[in-house]
Amino acid sequence: MWLLIAFIAVPLIEIGLFIQVGGLIGLFPTLAIVLVTAVLGTWLVRTQGAMALGQLRTSFSDLRDPTEPLVHGAMILFAGALLLTPGFFTDAVGFAFLVPSIRQAAYKALRARVNVQSFGTPGQGAHHGAARPASQGDVIDADYHEIVDEAPRRNDGPSGWTKH
Repeated sequence: MWLLIAFIAVPLIEIGLFIQVGGLIGLFPTLAIVLVTAVLGTWLVRTQGAMALGQLRTSFSDLRDPTEPLVHGAMILFAGALLLTPGFFTDAVGFAFLVPSIRQAAYKALRARVNVQSFGTPGQGAHHGAARPASQGDVIDADYHEIVDEAPRRNDGPSGWTKH
């Protein structure tokens, strides 16, 4: 139901804002604002998305819970979609999601509504986000040599795996 309301309300809000702003400053300045916000939004999404990806990689390498960087990345992706959508309302919401403190507040609100049972890596068990420090015992250093069968294969009968 809420999704239906959003799909009806957002275009109506955008149309109303386009009419108001276009009547106030004119057609070409309105179109210029829409284009500038799309370009600026794309640049901001790229830079903040790269930072969020770096935080995600760090959380994986440190064996920390990657939930927060993933949520921030999803919000940045959502902000990018909103900023590429022409309109003043969607641009305002998109730019709001690019502000780290607003993303943090949204993350806290989402986290309060979602109950996470446990988090752990395979073989570690569920330790509720506690990271196990890496030790030297995690890497096995070994030498090997490949054994190649030098004898030629004869193909003069069944392989032994089939019945005749």
